[in-house]
Amino acid sequence: MTVAADEPLDIPIIDFAPLLSDESRPEQYASAGKQVYEAFKNVGFAYIKNHGVPQEVVDEAFEWSRKFFALPQSEKDKVPHPPEGWYHRGYSGVGREKVSQNVFDAEGIARERSVPDCKESFEIGGEHEERLRNIMPAEHVLPGFRAFFALFFDTCYALELRLLRAIAVGMGLDEAYFVDYHRARSNQIRLLHYPPVEEALLAEGKVDCIGAHTDFGTLTMLFQDEVGGLEVESARGPKGAFTPAPFVPGTVVVNIGDFLMRWSNDELKSTLHHVRTPPVDERDVEPGRPRMTRERYSIPYFVAADGHRTIDCVPGCWGPDRPKKYEPINATEYMDMRLNATY
Repeated sequence: MTVAADEPLDIPIIDFAPLLSDESRPEQYASAGKQVYEAFKNVGFAYIKNHGVPQEVVDEAFEWSRKFFALPQSEKDKVPHPPEGWYHRGYSGVGREKVSQNVFDAEGIARERSVPDCKESFEIGGEHEERLRNIMPAEHVLPGFRAFFALFFDTCYALELRLLRAIAVGMGLDEAYFVDYHRARSNQIRLLHYPPVEEALLAEGKVDCIGAHTDFGTLTMLFQDEVGGLEVESARGPKGAFTPAPFVPGTVVVNIGDFLMRWSNDELKSTLHHVRTPPVDERDVEPGRPRMTRERYSIPYFVAADGHRTIDCVPGCWGPDRPKKYEPINATEYMDMRLNATY
């Protein structure tokens, strides 16, 4: 599903055009920051237009993603995700991962769902990473693939910095507050491919595209194709009611993760979301064959704080009448805990 950029949505559309200049003025960040803060406080999601990632670069990223997933299975299996959940690099086939909302307690982590996700994925980090080195296809298999995503990683990081500055200003903090915790670029690109599945099985809960969950880290920046399928828990409806977050041309969908919600003492909202790919047009279904969903591709860029940093409650989000809900936690320990629960 595609909507025009000016069509009303539950999720606000925020214009970052004034922030693209290196000479952006404080009042421009103040205006964008207020909008971003309100969106993340009330909805947890926002569309960002004029975000600074050129459309031709986004289009090329999707082309590379399609090329990778079109490789023979034997080639994809040569770059496997390691067995350790925390080593989030490489290829995971359909059914390998169960993204879910987990319950954390003194004994550990308890899963709330057991249906595997009907998707395949490929995880890419920065080429500078020492702890999590990339697991890439050989150059002769996909010439230029590695070089392109090194460029894409850095291009998305520039948008990340604008978002972090806007959030800080919106919360009444120094513009560099969150930027100072994200200098190491401990981020991740994820290429996602959702193959067609039987619509009836999806409706009955026997298969899932990706189950209801919140993200782990600071922020997620999502580029989605025209198929859509992302649904977000409605801020205005009853708990468990989801509303579509369709493809809006020229935008990136941004949502906060549990790490930032924890950091802000729950002032900002980490919102449940899932994917339900839409069915193909009835006219394209052959007689006697089940109706299938449409094939979908998406590319999230996950933003994480520097691994060596320990975060405590953001100033201004706690006080005598508002106690801290969470103990300080190291960024790497937190992310490893969440990723190990996924695999």
